[in-house]
Amino acid sequence: MIKLIVTDMDGTFLNDNKGYNQALFDQVKKLTKEQGIIFAPCTGKQTQRVEEILGEDNQDFYIMGDSAARIKHQGKYIYQSLLNKATGLAIIERLKSINEHQAIIVSTIQGSFIKSNTLPHIKKRLQRSFSNLTYLPCYTDITDDFIKITVYDERGHCFQTQPQLSEFNDKAYIVASEPQWIDIANYDVHKGTTVSILQKKLGITHAETMVFGDGLNDVELMSKGAFSFAMENGFEETKSAANYIIGNNNEDSVLRTIIQILTLQSNNK
Repeated sequence: MIKLIVTDMDGTFLNDNKGYNQALFDQVKKLTKEQGIIFAPCTGKQTQRVEEILGEDNQDFYIMGDSAARIKHQGKYIYQSLLNKATGLAIIERLKSINEHQAIIVSTIQGSFIKSNTLPHIKKRLQRSFSNLTYLPCYTDITDDFIKITVYDERGHCFQTQPQLSEFNDKAYIVASEPQWIDIANYDVHKGTTVSILQKKLGITHAETMVFGDGLNDVELMSKGAFSFAMENGFEETKSAANYIIGNNNEDSVLRTIIQILTLQSNNK
């Protein structure tokens, strides 16, 4: 019996317009409530941004945001793992030496920060993922340890950039999820490890978990549920790691799959 549903957001739950089918989602919420199932978004997006996207029901969910470096439930963070500030600043210096055109966003418990001189169209693009975004002249002005570092490269060079950060692989988890994005969190903190923490907290097993993803940062996630679904539009590595492949993110495939399976589960009780 499924007790936990975990889904990535961009390219999976959300369509290319960064929206979702509200009517189908209402059906999912009704089915999960009736069957006592937990819904848990798991994403690189800022946790606050996920709350805005999902609306007033978000407090009922377990949100694994900020590249799964945090878990939030009923308005409180019940887990977080921080990257040492000194390590984070060293990674930023290396990133700047590799490619001066990429945007670097630092997230802390105070919010997310980006350089003031970031181009306006890049700022607008980043507001889709970061609702609480502050502009500052220098990253050294940040006083807290980092929740995560996000790299956005509109030129799509992230797969080339990631290998050049290998000197930090023993200090941080670094993944290029797509050509335009790199996520950097504390060592051994990724969607797979955070879902394991949530499963342990809730007493839910691998056999009782359903997961959905598309990106390279979802590969570890695929191993956390017996019902693991990769999107048709996903990377081949993610598809290979999944037990099932469903339609693309513009076809409401996640919501339709959940409704189909939970309806069967309800009928078989």
